[in-house]
Amino acid sequence: MDNYLAYKQLCRRRVQEHMDYSRDYTDEDVEEIIDEVLLGGEECGKLSLGDKRKLKKELFDSLRRLDLLQMFVEDEDVTEIMINGTQSIFVEKRGAITKMDLAFDSVEKLRDIIGQIVSGCNRIVNDTNPIVDARLPDGSRVNVVMPPVALNGPIVTIRRFPKNPITMEELIQYGSLTEDCAEFLKKLVVARYNIFISGGTGSGKTTFLNALSAFIPKDERVITIEDNAELQLIGIENLVRLETRNQNVEGNGEITMDELIKTSLRMRPDRLVVGEVRGSEAMGMLQCMNTGHSGMSTGHANSAMDMTRRLENMVLMGANLPLPAIRAQIASGLDILIHLGRLRDKSRKVLEIVELLGVDNQEIQCHTLYRFVETGEQGGRVTGYLQKEDKLIHDRKWKAAGL
Repeated sequence: MDNYLAYKQLCRRRVQEHMDYSRDYTDEDVEEIIDEVLLGGEECGKLSLGDKRKLKKELFDSLRRLDLLQMFVEDEDVTEIMINGTQSIFVEKRGAITKMDLAFDSVEKLRDIIGQIVSGCNRIVNDTNPIVDARLPDGSRVNVVMPPVALNGPIVTIRRFPKNPITMEELIQYGSLTEDCAEFLKKLVVARYNIFISGGTGSGKTTFLNALSAFIPKDERVITIEDNAELQLIGIENLVRLETRNQNVEGNGEITMDELIKTSLRMRPDRLVVGEVRGSEAMGMLQCMNTGHSGMSTGHANSAMDMTRRLENMVLMGANLPLPAIRAQIASGLDILIHLGRLRDKSRKVLEIVELLGVDNQEIQCHTLYRFVETGEQGGRVTGYLQKEDKLIHDRKWKAAGL
């Protein structure tokens, strides 16, 4: 047909006219109504069989799912979906970002999809609360920014995660780290070292934490604490998952990371996993690690040493402590920092593993154990190797675990 979009909009209106919104419809009911509308439309006879199937799916997705976003949500190779208003959609697939030749019919349609997403997480987004974090049923992380804060229309960013979490063996195959390094990290986890994973946006911190969790002994009770639940810890039966809650429209009911960390200590944890620290909850996490609780967490930083500086700033957000005392808390609470990076060829690597030795001359002392050494480029890919720099110095936990 000359105007496929106009006919699609016409069919959608007809389907809505056939629906009685006083009753609940199953997916099968909606599909039957769509079939009736398409069979009864003269214009439908001008469409090929392939276009009819495409139109039926698009109508169903627009009514029951996420409209034109559904195809990307169903594509396991898509890792990021970026909607910049109604006319600009970008998708990241296998590390490459591509602009899609697609657009939403109207701002109202995009707003409807956003409302559908956030309502599924008991969140609210409107002019007075224009920024919200949510997630899809499959665990994908969603960030929404609405006008008037967003000047070019509603902005939606969806970070997708694989249905089956990437394992450490797969990370080794991808060249993110070596077998020797993976075995070393396994022993650190078993020995209950406190491990912190740092890196930039998209460097694979959550993926690496999921893979690292496979080394946690199966008899441990593990409690995860997240702002938005996205961890997929592997093979842990005694698992408790906690998630923060935003305040309601009256300004009540907020549950913060700090509160969840405090209450988790009354739940007899063997190990705490804090998804990501961004603010004052860093102090609560460090206090747990300094009082005999084993822990793992992640955070944004440009290097392992930079992560210690960021943690200092986070602690200062919620505690009026002198800097030497904060540095002592960090150095005694954290044992190992693993820094990840995304190189210019889009590959993700373990760039550095350091051991925190303590504080000397009021500065946190870091001891490098592994470091990625770049050797050049070949076929557009960065070449290099993860070099072992030195042995672990603080081995008390190592020996206590019988390693």
